[in-house]
Amino acid sequence: MKRRDFLITSSIGAVATLVAGGAQAQMAMQMPWEWTNENGLARFLKVDTDPLTDEFAKYPRCPYCGMVRQAFSFSRHLIVYDDDAVDGTCSIRCAAVSLALNLDRKPKTIYAGDAGSDAEVKPLVDVANAVYVIDAKLPGTMSPVSKFAYADKAKAEAAAAVNGGTMTDFDGALRAAYMSLADDTMRTRQMRSDKRAAAKKM
Repeated sequence: MKRRDFLITSSIGAVATLVAGGAQAQMAMQMPWEWTNENGLARFLKVDTDPLTDEFAKYPRCPYCGMVRQAFSFSRHLIVYDDDAVDGTCSIRCAAVSLALNLDRKPKTIYAGDAGSDAEVKPLVDVANAVYVIDAKLPGTMSPVSKFAYADKAKAEAAAAVNGGTMTDFDGALRAAYMSLADDTMRTRQMRSDKRAAAKKM
């Protein structure tokens, strides 16, 4: 190799090394939460200072499973984070996914559909004031075990008495949702695979 070609090749290699090193150094200096803010899976969340108005128009489907939220008004959740980012899910199962993905956002208010309401479309209740009933004999949304919120404790007690369900608060229901997430995911994956296969045969 000629001396001139060697110097050019060596210079290009050195510049490439410096650029790569600079990029790695910049990435190393960037905090994990800064990176996820720019590149994370939850970047799609909208900032909404009035999330309860036109809720279903703004959050029609659960972003994690695609379910129509109004059809599951009795189990839906609406999470308002401390930066006013809002996530609407079909269930506490998918709310658990949202909370896991948004590690650096603190929930300001979490709402759930009041399963004890007589209204066709269940009103939302702040989960801080709700009683959850975990019932293995009553199917839930995205889970074979229901975890429904009740604004009225007496209605929660009555619902729990029917099948011997367990009453708890939001944290207890959320823990149960996380504990069953692996089984729920595998079950849903198989069900959807079967439905797609059946649709192809039609």
